[in-house]
Amino acid sequence: MALNEFLQQQLEQQRAADLYRQRRVIEGSHGVRIRVDGRECLNFCSNDYLGLAADPRLAEAARRALDDSGVGSGAAALVSGYNRHHRELEETIAKYLGAPRALLFSSGWAANLGVIRALLGRASWLLADELNHASLIDGGRLSGAHYRRIAHADADAFAAAMAAAPQGADSRSIATLAVTDAVFSMDGDLAPLAALSRSAKAHQVPLMVDDAHGFGVLGPNGRGAFDALSVALPDIYVATLGKAAGASGAFVAGSEELIEYLIQRGRTWVFSTAPPPALAAAATAAIRIMEAEPEHRRRLMENIAYLQQGAQARELPLGRPAVSGDQPQLPTPIQPRLIGDAAQAMAVSADLMRQGFWVAAIRPPTVPAGTSRLRITLSAAHTREQIDALLDALQASLRQRVLRC
Repeated sequence: MALNEFLQQQLEQQRAADLYRQRRVIEGSHGVRIRVDGRECLNFCSNDYLGLAADPRLAEAARRALDDSGVGSGAAALVSGYNRHHRELEETIAKYLGAPRALLFSSGWAANLGVIRALLGRASWLLADELNHASLIDGGRLSGAHYRRIAHADADAFAAAMAAAPQGADSRSIATLAVTDAVFSMDGDLAPLAALSRSAKAHQVPLMVDDAHGFGVLGPNGRGAFDALSVALPDIYVATLGKAAGASGAFVAGSEELIEYLIQRGRTWVFSTAPPPALAAAATAAIRIMEAEPEHRRRLMENIAYLQQGAQARELPLGRPAVSGDQPQLPTPIQPRLIGDAAQAMAVSADLMRQGFWVAAIRPPTVPAGTSRLRITLSAAHTREQIDALLDALQASLRQRVLRC
């Protein structure tokens, strides 16, 4: 079969299963009010949780860096691409988190793959939550390590796996690594981080946590899920700068030894051109705003509570159904409405878009089959009137389509 014939066949199968994906074109800045495909709408599917993506202070910091450092970095960081703006960002992150060091990556995907591949080999074991982000899954597969999937958020299962894990590996790899998201991106629930930290310490298994959706959002100072739970940072802490921080890139925070090791052996860092200095400068400005202005997090938390109360009043259940052994949860800006069927999820999303609300329909393989959903995400910049309008439109669409609400 010719290549294009094969590709066309696969695309038709995607369309037939209501799993075909299409891009939408944004004009202007990325905020709550957004112009998409030529029409104005309210954005309820962004990860810009604090509303900083369009903050003029980030743009001004980027402009100043463009003036003094140009656009591109020109090379990988180990060659000639490591700019003073990169160093300032790494130092700012480390100080903000209270971590010894931080290392800037071009993306969260690059950070997760870089860490896992640098630490694990074919004799290693990776213990991973079954709902981890795709970057953690692919990092584990590419490492060649034995991959053990742990039932979602099951602290006891993680502890048992740690206890049974081998203690020895080859000379270039660690024996075992436990990996989890902190806030799960499609459900908005938290991993049992306190219990995982205790088990990891007891069994001397390094713990790696991706806090992409908690960093900047959770905790009294916005330092993430561990800050919110008053738990010490894990051995390896990963978070992104393109969500709450409103900029771009990602980082790994940890010990002096960890960062130096990744500089030597983290392939996605070593062999990638360093991010543009202007983006690093914008991210530095964002972290300083996050630290100095807690009102953004306060407004976000108020909006989360208002959405949940409004949904309950309208008999619109949100979030993942509770399961036995669930840990106490913190409010997060990810509030999914489960639909189940992919076609129905797309239809409700289309209904909302026609009324001026952009809410993404999430379908397999991003989520398991039969759990397609609307992924509603909130920003500090949303108003109560906008939230009420969304809930009314969602309720009307679900009733019209005779879906349980």
